[in-house]
Amino acid sequence: MPELRSRSSLPDRLTSRRGAWVSLIIVLLAFIGLFGLFRGADAPVGNGAAPPASESALVDDLLEEFPGSDQQSVLVVATRDDGAALTSTDLAALDAIVPIIDDETGRAASSPVASDDGLAAVIRAPITTGDDNAANSERIASLRAELADHPIDGVALQVTGGPAFGADVTAAFDGADITLLAVTIAIVAVLLILTYRSPILWLIPLVVVALTDRVAGAVTSAVGSALELQFDAGIISVLVFGAGTNYALLLISRYREELLTREDHRAALVAAWKATAPAIIASNLTVVVALATLALAVIPGTRGLGVASAVGLLLALAAVLFALPPVLALCGRRVFWPFVPRPGAPRSQGRVWRALAVRVVRRPVLPVVAGVALLAVMALGLFGTSVGLSQIEKFRVASPSAAGLETLSEHFPAGEAQPMIIVTNSAEAERVARAVDALPGVVRVVPAGESADGALSRLSVTGASAPGTQESLDLISQVRTTAHDVTGAEALVGGAGATELDARAGHLRDMLVVAPLVLAVSFIVLLILLRSLVAPVLLLMVNVASAVAAIGAGAWLSRMLFGQTALDLQVPLLAFLFLVALGIDYTIFLVHRAKTEAVAHGTRQGMVRAVAGTGAVITSAGIVLAGVFAALGVLPLVTLGQLGLIVGLGVIVDTLVVRTIIVPAVFSLVGDRIWWPGRPPQTKRTTTVAREGESSHVTTDADRPAPVG
Repeated sequence: MPELRSRSSLPDRLTSRRGAWVSLIIVLLAFIGLFGLFRGADAPVGNGAAPPASESALVDDLLEEFPGSDQQSVLVVATRDDGAALTSTDLAALDAIVPIIDDETGRAASSPVASDDGLAAVIRAPITTGDDNAANSERIASLRAELADHPIDGVALQVTGGPAFGADVTAAFDGADITLLAVTIAIVAVLLILTYRSPILWLIPLVVVALTDRVAGAVTSAVGSALELQFDAGIISVLVFGAGTNYALLLISRYREELLTREDHRAALVAAWKATAPAIIASNLTVVVALATLALAVIPGTRGLGVASAVGLLLALAAVLFALPPVLALCGRRVFWPFVPRPGAPRSQGRVWRALAVRVVRRPVLPVVAGVALLAVMALGLFGTSVGLSQIEKFRVASPSAAGLETLSEHFPAGEAQPMIIVTNSAEAERVARAVDALPGVVRVVPAGESADGALSRLSVTGASAPGTQESLDLISQVRTTAHDVTGAEALVGGAGATELDARAGHLRDMLVVAPLVLAVSFIVLLILLRSLVAPVLLLMVNVASAVAAIGAGAWLSRMLFGQTALDLQVPLLAFLFLVALGIDYTIFLVHRAKTEAVAHGTRQGMVRAVAGTGAVITSAGIVLAGVFAALGVLPLVTLGQLGLIVGLGVIVDTLVVRTIIVPAVFSLVGDRIWWPGRPPQTKRTTTVAREGESSHVTTDADRPAPVG
């Protein structure tokens, strides 16, 4: 006989016979409306690496006042296939292709300049560039095709330089978003099938989350365009898939539990929604607010990613809470076929987790020591880790421009491809040039034009150090100090190397500002949820230790397995943010359940029951999230691969070690004091007899203190 219940609450309306259809139609219309409204929106182009107020960015702005400000130089590097010196015939042939390059670029290219060792020559070809990376990529591809159509016998031609690097990045991402989406869907599908062991159920959360991802892509593009944000759409897609699937796993897992005690599947779904919605909302808002703190970042890509990701995750929350329940209500319990949960059926799930939790809670000292020791060993990977990749190292696979730059560096001054640019008052330009030219490590300083009104002059400075190395960055700092010291010059130093230097300073500033804010947000959420001071402090300490350990281990694996000498500039902050915020997700799932169970069973036994009830779902959610982040490895940039490796590894460790072993052990050690200054959330005094893999309870009536929360 169906259970009698009120239909007045929101979950009742979402799951009733009529309400489920109405709710589903409303959600679908909302998603269709959002997608239709914003599907034509394009996120702003551009990838500003340095803060807008940095010296290199100011130089870029000043260069707009110079004739030809929309031009950049492409370098055509020539070497013989046999490694011998270029002959006079080869140089004449190179000189003959200059008009061909001129016709292709519409600008006058330089004559070929041979290297001192005679093994290479370079042609500088100015091209018109713009904000449209796709158009720039087409220009470079056309130039390469034209050179291929006019080969020089025995001579290899390579196109490199700043515009060529940008073109290769754009080309490398051709089809990458589709590949990432396909790999992500495949990973989620396989893991959901293994989790649910049902040929039907896995499709429901996957379809809901996939539709949400498409809508999120359109909405975030519109938000980015309106706010002029820069961000990586691939990371947002991964977050939407990972978080959305996690929320769905938590809801469906609790739904399965309720079906074992209730005949009415709609009543079971309502109970599951009410039990899990607070934890899902709290975990979602934690990540959203943590990501929103990135709005205070000075690096454009980091700031844009925070705002856009927060929007995507809010859509994922709405989909799981308002679209998934109506679908589950319409399908009924048969969606779990062939393992359909029914009242009275044995509870096979949770026995392993209960047995593990009983052992941990019974003797908590060893698990805490072992878990902390493991995290400490992982964190040792931070020693020897450096931050900052050169332009060549940022590609996961070799690119034509990177190969050309390597050839250029072998035969010309290493800084030839990325000269520094000094903008100074024209009256003091000569003094600035002399002062900078006298610096050790500066190969030459040459005038590179005046502004339209003649007030400003541009100087091009070639250094001896390879771009991206510490020596080149130190040289840029010296050049800046020297140029700034010329009285009345008001000189500013920019260029690609200077942008890299400013980007490093910007990322360090963002880490020092954003990381404490993320920790503060996480603490406040736990404080509100648990109404305790001790628990949030201990949980956050464990979470930070886990995040640091994952970054250390990921950095070590990057060096040992992939030969990546350093982490990219964006990786430490983004990895820390995702690991702390997503780790708090699992903390909330576990501790919210533990507090609920503690009302009837006490703190220690409540934690045992919480681990038994959530162990499987948290592990499944962690594996899904780790797999989704690992999908970033299919993208061509080392930055995303490193981020996927570190976050994926961190989520696995957080799931299997922190939530399963360390947190239950800490709760057992601290006991009821974990809820201080609140009172222990229990209404009965419980005597627990722990046995191998199970526990029995002898409950006696006692004075019932008022429950906390």
